Amino acid sequence: MISRRQLLLGAGATLLSMKAGDLIAREDVVLLWPDGPPGGGGPHGSVHISHNGSWSNIVNPMIQRFQPQKPNGQSVLIAAGGGYRWIGMAREAWPVARWLNGRGFTTYVLSYRLPGEAWHAGNMVALQDAQRAIRLVRSLEKRVHVLGFSAGGHLLGLAAARPDFASYSPQDDVDALVPRVDSVGLLYPVITLEAPYSHTTTHTELVGHNATPAEEAAWSVQNYVTHAFPPLFMAQAEDDHTANPYNTELMRDTCRRMGVPVELFKITKGGHGFGLGKAGTPAALWDQAYAVWLDAHA
Repeated sequence: MISRRQLLLGAGATLLSMKAGDLIAREDVVLLWPDGPPGGGGPHGSVHISHNGSWSNIVNPMIQRFQPQKPNGQSVLIAAGGGYRWIGMAREAWPVARWLNGRGFTTYVLSYRLPGEAWHAGNMVALQDAQRAIRLVRSLEKRVHVLGFSAGGHLLGLAAARPDFASYSPQDDVDALVPRVDSVGLLYPVITLEAPYSHTTTHTELVGHNATPAEEAAWSVQNYVTHAFPPLFMAQAEDDHTANPYNTELMRDTCRRMGVPVELFKITKGGHGFGLGKAGTPAALWDQAYAVWLDAHA
């Protein structure tokens, strides 16, 4: 059995490059798979970091824990987007993690494996990492909320909708935990891979260009929503040309039919991938709406 101490110290005190030229000491870095990810394969070498702080070449998927000065007993697991080709750590995940720290939430930032990086488990790898991360956070925290952006929203939405799906064989006692979450936040998420909304990079990376309707349906979040889906908050810009606003409307309508509490915060202008949003713009308003909503469900 993995102890709490092993979970927190298993990766040691580590220096992670938060963005090019900016090294910040992290206290808690937890590898998702101490004995290596299930299935094997994958890339080699160090994580690749782009000029804007996005990660790829994910050899060792992990969660980074950011601790607030005054914890409120709640935690949020965050997954940034990038079309399953990279992960927007610097523009989405880390700023939001620090902002939530200021409100008392302990935050965990997920770096997940990317399907196109030669993993033997193929398109299942990110979901395996998300389920494992939820279980690890659940083993450490009493309340676990998730917040995903774009493809990270697709990933955490799917994980929240399918807690009983066995995406990998149990590795240790942590995997005896059911990866259920207490609430879901999705920012400009990809929800459906079904036509005519099959143009996204998420679609390409998960099912390819010649996917059958059944394959597209199998990776569409709305098809797994039941009455047991957690309370849901979503925010979407009306001028988003990457994740069509139909995605959030479809998810909202599906949740309403299932009796799931859902709130959709519509933004007049912001495009895609705005993260916390630039101060003074409509896209900078979602965080306070989410904060009020999250406090009500915490």
